[in-house]
Amino acid sequence: MLKVALIQQSCSADIAANQAESEKQVRLAADQGAQLVVLQELHAGLYFCQTEETGQFDLAEPLDGPTRQRFEALAKELDLVLVISIFEKRATGLYHNTAMVMDAGNGCAGFYRKMHIPDDPGFYEKFYFTPGDASGDLHGFHPIQTRVGKLGLLVCWDQWYPEAARLMALAGADLLIYPTAIGWNPEDDEAEKQRQLGAWQIVQRGHAVANGLPVIVPNRTGTELSPNGEKIDFWGHSFVAGPQGEMLAEAPADKPATLLVDVDLRRSEEVRRIWPFLRDRRVDAYQNIVRRFID
Repeated sequence: MLKVALIQQSCSADIAANQAESEKQVRLAADQGAQLVVLQELHAGLYFCQTEETGQFDLAEPLDGPTRQRFEALAKELDLVLVISIFEKRATGLYHNTAMVMDAGNGCAGFYRKMHIPDDPGFYEKFYFTPGDASGDLHGFHPIQTRVGKLGLLVCWDQWYPEAARLMALAGADLLIYPTAIGWNPEDDEAEKQRQLGAWQIVQRGHAVANGLPVIVPNRTGTELSPNGEKIDFWGHSFVAGPQGEMLAEAPADKPATLLVDVDLRRSEEVRRIWPFLRDRRVDAYQNIVRRFID
């Protein structure tokens, strides 16, 4: 049994305070026996992608920057596996939305650069982030080996794409992890909000079912204002689903929370024996999946 902690956090413009709160919650989770702790997407500060502003690039840091150093040391001290998220400066003019895995005393086990980049009102990520590279041992859809298993690490908008989940599963992932920053437009009515939330949970629970794997999804919470006065109500509802899509735990919508969940990785073997989707795939008939559209 793997004890997993998801940290759902409300962030401010005070990076030092945000990082201190993240560290506090990681320590509390460790005190309760967590072996794997997952932070939300871009947990160091506000979700700055609500607007396109070149000054925001000053927030970026290299892979070996202060966020990695702080949380790498913390994972070593607490002897656990920790998933973090950074705004990465890879080179001048080249930036990524990157998740990293700290494997206790072994240091950084690997990283994943977000592959699907949205560009919607309030989520102008294409202005800031370059998609991750599609090939290479440390890039694309490759699970990261850790002491607690092979982590199929993806990020937020990736969660809507069954291809990403499938490729992680085919590469041997033991579970799927999606650090997330998603919320409502406050102008949407309640029915539309519930449709969006439902779709978000359903699609990821579907990835669990289709691949016979647990899914771990920490989301942020709270209302964040952009410099021009617009805002997003991040909807929380961080959750863990089992390999049949069953909800194992769910956080509230409107307040910070740390979920601790026991995840039985052995159940994937049992589930895949009765639902052998990987066995029955018609790999000889899927050539058109690599086309943008079939006219």
